[in-house]
Amino acid sequence: MKITAVRILIAINVAVFGLQELDSSGRLEDLFALWPLHPFINEAQFQPWQVLSYAFLHSTENYMHLVVNMWGLWMFGEAVEYAVGPRRLLALYFAAIVTAALTQLVVPAIFGAPPEPTIGASGGVFGVMLAFGMLFPRAKILLFFIVPMPAYVFVPLAALLELLLGVTGTQTGVAHFAHLGGLIGAGLVVLQWRRSRLAKTNRS
Repeated sequence: MKITAVRILIAINVAVFGLQELDSSGRLEDLFALWPLHPFINEAQFQPWQVLSYAFLHSTENYMHLVVNMWGLWMFGEAVEYAVGPRRLLALYFAAIVTAALTQLVVPAIFGAPPEPTIGASGGVFGVMLAFGMLFPRAKILLFFIVPMPAYVFVPLAALLELLLGVTGTQTGVAHFAHLGGLIGAGLVVLQWRRSRLAKTNRS
C-alpha cells in the first residue's frame, strides 16, 4: 500500500486516539486541547501549541468523531494530494487547522457562547473538502450517501449550514465556527496557488 501524507495524518490521529484511551487522568486533553484564551475553571489553560495540537485529539466517548473525520480526510484528501502533491496538501491542512483554531478562539466568545475546549480534525478536514471542491468542482459527492451532488454545490451548502448552525447555536457541542475557519484558511491557500501559477504563466 502506497504511503501518502493523508495516510500518515490518519495514522497519527489513530495513534493519538489510542494514547487518549490509555490516559485515564485526562492530562493529554488538558495540555493539548484548544482551551479558551481567558482562564478556565480548572487548571487547564490556553497554550500557543494548542492551535495545532487540538486537531490530533478526538472524543474518546464517541468513536464516530474520529471515524467521520478520518473518513472525510481520506475521501477528499487523497484526491487533493494526488493533484497538488504531499507538501502542498500538508501546507493547506495545517493552514486550515490554524485558521480554524483562531476562529474558534474569537468568534464564539463574541456570540457569548460558554467557554469550552475544542478538539478534533474537523477544521482541517473542512479545509481539504474546500480544496477538493475548488480543484474538482464537477466531481460528484453523495449527500447522506444517497443523493449525488456536484462538489461546487455541496461545499457551499455545507458552509452555509455550518454558518447557520453556528450563529443560531442549534447544534451544541460542535465547533461550527472552527469548521468555517478551516474553510477560510484553505480557500486562501488555494487562491495563493492560483496566483502563483498565473504569475508563473505570465513570466513564461
